[in-house]
Amino acid sequence: MKPTMSDETVAEERAEFRSAILAAGLLVATGVDGLYQRSGKFERVVRAVEALASRSAGDKGGSQYYFSPIMAREAFERTDYLRSFPDLMGAIEVFQGGDDEHARLLRAADQGQEWSQYLTLAEVALCSAACHPLYSSLTGTLPAGGGNFEVQGYCFRHEPSLDPVRMQSFRQHEFVYVGEPDAALQHRDRWLDRGLDLLSGLGLDVQAEEANDPFFGRAGRMLAANQRATALKYEITCPVSSSEVRTAITSANCHESHFGDSFGIFTADGKPAHSACIGFGLERITLALIKRHGVDPASWPSEVRGKLWP
Repeated sequence: MKPTMSDETVAEERAEFRSAILAAGLLVATGVDGLYQRSGKFERVVRAVEALASRSAGDKGGSQYYFSPIMAREAFERTDYLRSFPDLMGAIEVFQGGDDEHARLLRAADQGQEWSQYLTLAEVALCSAACHPLYSSLTGTLPAGGGNFEVQGYCFRHEPSLDPVRMQSFRQHEFVYVGEPDAALQHRDRWLDRGLDLLSGLGLDVQAEEANDPFFGRAGRMLAANQRATALKYEITCPVSSSEVRTAITSANCHESHFGDSFGIFTADGKPAHSACIGFGLERITLALIKRHGVDPASWPSEVRGKLWP
């Protein structure tokens, strides 16, 4: 039986991978753990992965949407992310005071004191999943058969880390179905198989694993157990920053009627709509390709380059 790497060895391997990426100029450190600027070379791979995922849908991806990194706070609250993942979410605060408040804010900043006390919560919040802004646009009754949607957007998760796969700001390219329960499950399973084929075709060591979301707190542990028991979530995993630890690079989920209930979305027969999605983690897939094939995409195997840049 192959021995398991120690936590220290895993941390060293992750640090070496991060150093190699930074030294190659693929990513640029910002001084904040988990926050990077992307080089043109890195972005070229990200966009190629995005285009490959889009091509894999053929003409069945559905309506395309590219969402902002922020969304209406009211819609964010209705996703239930606030209740389920308070440790990961990001709120936005803005200044709405007058001259006196501005003077106090500047005085606090100049004195190295906490100046955010002069800010108030904005009407927008940072988006936590690419599909979240979609559901508020679907309130009402869907056409017969439901709807398919291809969406992309920046996401925020407050998980500061030196592990390069754990970025605070990243993109997901998702294929979402909203409609009938059986069709939602079929959508999840069909795209799980398609995702495995797509990623293994790029030379990645991928496999599908049952998973659960990192729900917060005591009640969250019950939600996670139920999610596993009902097999609602699968992840496509791959060794990325560590050769011994597999990282989720794609996630395929059934939400049941969660978003249908929260946003008042109904099927043609008047029942709460079910939804399912698969989300390709564009930065994580790019990092997996770099780990597998090297820091110079021009030297990657011709069959991989041919699929990314046909």
